[in-house]
Amino acid sequence: MSDPLPLEGIRVLDLTRLLPGPLATRHLAELGAEVLKIEGPLAEGQGDGLREIGRSDDDIAAQRPSHAFRAMNAGKTLLEIDLRSSAGRERFLALAREADLVIEGFRPGVMDRLGLGWEALQALNPKLVMCAISGYGQRGPWAQRAGHDINYIAMAGVLEQIATTHGEPALPNFQIGDLMGGTQAALEGVLAALLAAQRSGRGRFVDVSMTHQVWRHHVLARSALESTGRMPEPGRDLLSGGAPCYGVYRCMDGRLLAVGALELKFWRALCEAIGRPQWAAQHWTLGQRPGSAAAMALRSELAELFGTRTMADWAALLEPVDACVTPVLRLDELPAHPLYEPR
Repeated sequence: MSDPLPLEGIRVLDLTRLLPGPLATRHLAELGAEVLKIEGPLAEGQGDGLREIGRSDDDIAAQRPSHAFRAMNAGKTLLEIDLRSSAGRERFLALAREADLVIEGFRPGVMDRLGLGWEALQALNPKLVMCAISGYGQRGPWAQRAGHDINYIAMAGVLEQIATTHGEPALPNFQIGDLMGGTQAALEGVLAALLAAQRSGRGRFVDVSMTHQVWRHHVLARSALESTGRMPEPGRDLLSGGAPCYGVYRCMDGRLLAVGALELKFWRALCEAIGRPQWAAQHWTLGQRPGSAAAMALRSELAELFGTRTMADWAALLEPVDACVTPVLRLDELPAHPLYEPR
């Protein structure tokens, strides 16, 4: 007999939209929670905007929401409740009376104006945990500003660091602010608050500012700034391209290799495997400063060497070498890779 999932018996009211909150509550559902996803009247266009994002011709023909919406809300019960109406608010309050967690992603103040804010819900259900996910926090000069992932990582100092040696920024197709600053931060906060409520009988309000959470986790660049007094230079710092042992290199066929030989033992193993044992003495731990002329020159030499073979050739050569080198895979290649065999 298998053990019950850890969050069985936890009831969640999900008022979130798009990506950060819906993915957080999907993870809660995967852990066993009962999640009720509440949207406004769909006929009036009050549903989750993710229903339309990336909607394919097949989705339209089948009269179903997008794949992204279906994926984010798998395992949840979908409800339509018009919170603008008194009947809808009464229905929501009845659900909140029996819930363990309410999670919302409106602009600060919206829930209070509906009469469904933290004070009202806490008075109704003292053990309730409430989480609000916003771009810039519930209070402060930016609380009412609109934003998206690109804005949050820009304001957290991250986007400036994701750049080439020429300072050209790269827009990541992975939503750092939404997923790390929103989804993961919300999970961390609500799980801690649920545990505290279980022990004390008193709920808590969890205020998640996606921008502040990304800034909070921007630890290495911040440490470099605080310890040296200078901003890490994009494309020339230890982990951003300034060290030959840690970077991305293009192969003869245009595909890429990720080299993570950060420790000296890995770098030595790599240099030996690629037939350049003389390069082993050129490493940041042995005094070669990241971003220096010598480091960038060696990086160019290594790039030239990797350009002489295909990615598959290099991957085959380096597969048995303990050097932290991997191919840069595309999403469509993952299912066939042994790493992703069913676990």
